[in-house]
Amino acid sequence: MALSAKLGSLLRQNAQLSMTSMVNSIRCMSASTTRLFVGGLSYETDDQSLREAFSNFGDVTDARVITDRESGRSRGFGFVNFASGESASSALSSMDRQELNGRNIRVSFANGRPSTPRFGGGNSGYGGYGRNSGY
Repeated sequence: MALSAKLGSLLRQNAQLSMTSMVNSIRCMSASTTRLFVGGLSYETDDQSLREAFSNFGDVTDARVITDRESGRSRGFGFVNFASGESASSALSSMDRQELNGRNIRVSFANGRPSTPRFGGGNSGYGGYGRNSGY
């Protein structure tokens, strides 16, 4: 009897975890489909002009042109976030390969950031004050 109660408890916990995981997956999918990557931007495009270009398709929650840290100059790409996936889809199909500020832009759904750091974060044995650096 105790074994069947324990087994039933484990099955209920597993079902709850599966449901939570499924809800989180759906939430992540819907969040990622509201963010667009915009490439091929001219150097004159700023956050405001990017927002204005995409606002015809729905509620833009954020528009950002990525800039170089040292020079402050545009790196030629940016991201636009929409309040809904339908607005993002409409913007993608309408704006991809269209002209914006004299350049044909490329629009696609944005991918998530890589989970590992691109620079630093490890001891490669080259320089620094790590345990293998010789300092």
